[in-house]
Amino acid sequence: MIHGLTLEKEQLTEALLALRALAQCHREDPKALLNILRQLEACHRDITDRYLLPALPNTRHALFDLLKEMEEKGGWPYIPRLQLRQIIEQLSE
Repeated sequence: MIHGLTLEKEQLTEALLALRALAQCHREDPKALLNILRQLEACHRDITDRYLLPALPNTRHALFDLLKEMEEKGGWPYIPRLQLRQIIEQLSE
């Protein structure tokens, strides 16, 4: 699993470098930069809805452990409060 995490980090680093290079190429073009940001936001929503939400633990204890780990290690991704409330409500049902 450690190797998988290293590979994942390398792939993510490459993708982020490419995005930064793209932004730098368009640093004088606010419309292009806004488009890049909009596409990133759409990608963020897609990853959240398609992969993160279905992968979340289905018990309160497991969800608490995950949230605690996220809080301790930093890197808390932006999760709209409404969605987090929806997750908690689903666990209450």
